[in-house]
Amino acid sequence: MVNKNIFREYDIRGIVDTDLTDESVALIGKGFASYVNKRLPEKNGKLTITLGRDVRTHSKRFRDILVNSFIESGIDVIDIGEVTTPVTYYSATALKPDANLMITGSHNPSNYNGFKMGVGKGSVFGSAIQEILEIILKEDFVSGKGSVREQDIVEDYIEMVCERIKPSKKMKVVVDSGNATGALFAERLMKKLGIEVIGLFGDVDGNFPNHHPDPTVEKNLVDLKAKVAETGADLGVGFDGDCDRIGAVSNKGNVIWGDQLLAIFARDVLSRNPGQEVVFDVKCSQGLVEDIEAHGGKPLMWKTGHSLLKNKMKEIGGLIAGEMSGHIFFGENYFSFDDAVYGACKLTEILSNYDGTSDEMLKSIPYYHSTPEIRAECASDEEKFEIVKKAVEYFPQHYKVIDIDGVRILLDEGWGLIRASNTQPVIVLRFEAKTPEKLEEYQKTIVGKLREFGEFTI
Repeated sequence: MVNKNIFREYDIRGIVDTDLTDESVALIGKGFASYVNKRLPEKNGKLTITLGRDVRTHSKRFRDILVNSFIESGIDVIDIGEVTTPVTYYSATALKPDANLMITGSHNPSNYNGFKMGVGKGSVFGSAIQEILEIILKEDFVSGKGSVREQDIVEDYIEMVCERIKPSKKMKVVVDSGNATGALFAERLMKKLGIEVIGLFGDVDGNFPNHHPDPTVEKNLVDLKAKVAETGADLGVGFDGDCDRIGAVSNKGNVIWGDQLLAIFARDVLSRNPGQEVVFDVKCSQGLVEDIEAHGGKPLMWKTGHSLLKNKMKEIGGLIAGEMSGHIFFGENYFSFDDAVYGACKLTEILSNYDGTSDEMLKSIPYYHSTPEIRAECASDEEKFEIVKKAVEYFPQHYKVIDIDGVRILLDEGWGLIRASNTQPVIVLRFEAKTPEKLEEYQKTIVGKLREFGEFTI
């Protein structure tokens, strides 16, 4: 049968041959096919799904199993091959299927894999993923006779991006593909835009031999920083395993974090669309809030989670959104999904029009001292929720707070965040202040109070 724990908030993800066996993958395929059938009764079972996959060593094996499940469910499959997750999202517009599925372990280690799903142009997440699990547990499957055909849309995607991005001068950019899906075409696309590209780890290798494909963790940016310094590049960019999250470093080797990247993209959008709302998650810096306001925008803080942010942006008709983790959603002259390769091209274009270096651009964003994301591990999900529940009850009685996702405690010279992870028995903490001394004080006070509510390890 299937392990219920791999049916997470935004996707299905687990360890290959432990959680994701051939049998469980076949059931997930049937479950998703049946879910799409239920969602679209007007199609009378005549459904198409676009199917993409990342470069992990087991993704082709899972592709074959899913194709079989879909065909047995009466679905016509358009196999778009090895692609980035954003190319699979793009297939929803380019090929107009009823649904799409991307086989990817995202930024997890090489022994993981998983599935990101969509119906129409929307994401499947939250209760919808639990509904797929219910269909599997009840074996409430549809059956029929479908088909499969292959179609390459990468060249269409490259042309589409090239039509939208026009750097105004020659830029030198180091591109770290991390041996993952970015290695399929990111360098080629950026060269087509006239960018001088210095490639790092541009060979596809699903074992990720050089570093973990997660550019939001600083130790994974060591090679990128070194290559930028060695070559005198204007900028360095890196992608996660399936290219829906971007990381970047300035010409001086300073990390441009997710909220700082969003500030840069928001400035660009606001220059043409004053008064526009900019959506960001509760983990982002107060510096971002100040920068959005300084450039004529309206900051809109929302819950952490890429599907939640994407939906919020669409709901308000927004043009830009992003979160600390490097998911940036482009709505102006784009499709409102998170695309790291497009983001790298757009960042280069913005920099080409800027009268200064990428480091000067970074330094122009208001700066606060902050901790990285701190993960407080709990014994169970129940314990995690209990501690957060007590925090949400206590802190509003003693401080000003924002409580859209856990509790963000507003302090005189900064803030502290307490929220439950959507995917693990972990409490996520983050602190920010104007001085290192205040940062230490706020962290000590809030973590100390939190320990009164239950046990966790940091």
